[in-house]
Amino acid sequence: MNSKIQNDIKELVEQQVISQEVASSIEAFYQSKKVNTPNRLFTVFGVLGSILVGLGIILILAHNWDNFSKIVKTFFAFSPLLIGQFLVGFSILKDKSKTWKEASGTFLFFAVGASISLVSQIYNIPGDISSFLLTWILLCVPLVYLLKSNALAIIHIVFMTYYGVEYGYNFLSTSDTPWFYLLLLALVLPYYKQLLKFKLDTNITSILNWLLPLSLIIVLGAFVETVSVLGVLMYVILFGLFYNIGKLPIFNNQKLRRNGYLILGSLGTVYMLMLTSFKWMWNDLLRVELVYNSQEFFITLLLFLIALGVLAYLLSKKFVVKYNVIHYAFIIFTMVFFVGLNSQIIPTVLINLLVLIIALVTIKVGADKFHFGILNYGLLIITILITCRFFDTNMSFVLRGILFVGIGLGFFLTNYIMLKRQKRRNLK
Repeated sequence: MNSKIQNDIKELVEQQVISQEVASSIEAFYQSKKVNTPNRLFTVFGVLGSILVGLGIILILAHNWDNFSKIVKTFFAFSPLLIGQFLVGFSILKDKSKTWKEASGTFLFFAVGASISLVSQIYNIPGDISSFLLTWILLCVPLVYLLKSNALAIIHIVFMTYYGVEYGYNFLSTSDTPWFYLLLLALVLPYYKQLLKFKLDTNITSILNWLLPLSLIIVLGAFVETVSVLGVLMYVILFGLFYNIGKLPIFNNQKLRRNGYLILGSLGTVYMLMLTSFKWMWNDLLRVELVYNSQEFFITLLLFLIALGVLAYLLSKKFVVKYNVIHYAFIIFTMVFFVGLNSQIIPTVLINLLVLIIALVTIKVGADKFHFGILNYGLLIITILITCRFFDTNMSFVLRGILFVGIGLGFFLTNYIMLKRQKRRNLK
């Protein structure tokens, strides 16, 4: 039990706030809670140990591989798989600790991959790495739910992202749309839903709050096949969707560092708007012909409808600060985008104005909440916007220097005023 808690209980007894009997009951409660809580560090080392043991076995076999007969090679190919299945079965039947299940499940996951690759090599079975990854992941999906393994859930997301990148961004040969990535994503979502329902405040849920949107951000570009211009719009809508998901109470009531949707959505939206605030960007867009019956258009439309549905839900439940423009940024950008197909000046001006409004609103939100991080984030957006305009305007160096000095003073004065207000508020 935590020494601070013990000292507090001792002090409460000495001050006669609680009796010795109550103190003993409290100590017993915390002691039982500690016993029932798995050692996270031991679990992590157990998983890492399983990975290292598996890699070590593979390296030992690889060193002497050419000296073995085909029968011996086949035996060694299936040995890790049999050992992994035995360990997993033992963990389940004996109801072993969380550490046992995490470690055995991780070992079996890599054993499956090793067995598939070795058998393919022994018997010269043709195939590419993307089909290998897909088969491997699909075979191991049941382990996530059978063992309720957090490590396997993380590995599943990492490997499905690898599959999406390998299949969709294959620059050495013809790449295709990784539709099976969506299946792999759907297979892990029920486990993620259970974590959100029963283990919302745990570290594993926070990790998945970051991993899932990151995976989608990485793989989305693989769904752009012919009309690359729509890729820009797809990403703006995706980031808008993430931001609004992050504003749902289940995520918004968490600490900011646990809300990957909100942070990635905000940063991604600002980045895409900064990118499209340059005139040359719209010049490039004008050169590309938009095809409305393309795969990209239908994916964009689907993303837009989902994002619009989430925003409508937030508005109906009054979870949205109505003047916070970033909620509606993906809608505004979509309208500006189609205007930009016929003009380059209008969308450039409108996007710059949108970024400026988002920055000012962010500063206001930070000031209202007395949150220095949000406040400075808004100031940083303005700074980046002004810096970007240096590259496509003919300002003199003197004027640029004056602007930077003004921005620096703005940072200092805004934070100073906020600090003074916060001190006055604390004294009341």
